[in-house]
Amino acid sequence: MLASFLVGCSTPKFPSPPEATYELRSASKYKIGPGDSVQIFVWRYPEVSTTVPVRPDGFISAPLLEDIPASGKTPTELARDLEAALSVYLRDPLVTVIVQGFQGIFPEQIRVLGEATHPTALRYIDGMTLLDLMIQVGGTTQFAAGNRAVLMRFEKGEKKHYTVRLDDLTKAADLSANVDMQPGDILIIPESWF
Repeated sequence: MLASFLVGCSTPKFPSPPEATYELRSASKYKIGPGDSVQIFVWRYPEVSTTVPVRPDGFISAPLLEDIPASGKTPTELARDLEAALSVYLRDPLVTVIVQGFQGIFPEQIRVLGEATHPTALRYIDGMTLLDLMIQVGGTTQFAAGNRAVLMRFEKGEKKHYTVRLDDLTKAADLSANVDMQPGDILIIPESWF
């Protein structure tokens, strides 16, 4: 009876995702998010040039500018918006936006929950794999059931679940257990039952 219970506990609940390709996948440009800091350089107008944080509501304020939406825009898109807003006060403003901090927007972050050494939300980096993610969070705790970890992913508007083998990857160095990560992934690492 106990043997059948143990076998049932080790059986993956969801299918495994495809093995890691170790290739860059994303062609999308970085989007500014709350917590980022943006340096605004206005050519010929040093008194207006400044560095400001992106507020939690996704807006920025700067000299001559109040409540400009920044979150979800690329640096170039924000620069064009700032040029339009500043043109009311300045002649032919030419703006460059340089992002600092790099938090990104929430839908593109990867979240790690449960028995990770440091559960957190991390910025997705193009080409990131499960192994890279586990290094970032410091691995799993001694109480983790790593081979029962679940990767939640939204694909074409549908939520999918995959079982990932963290113990095989991190403790047995089995690189066949490594998978590509995608923006918005959520990794849930359960606690061991005993």
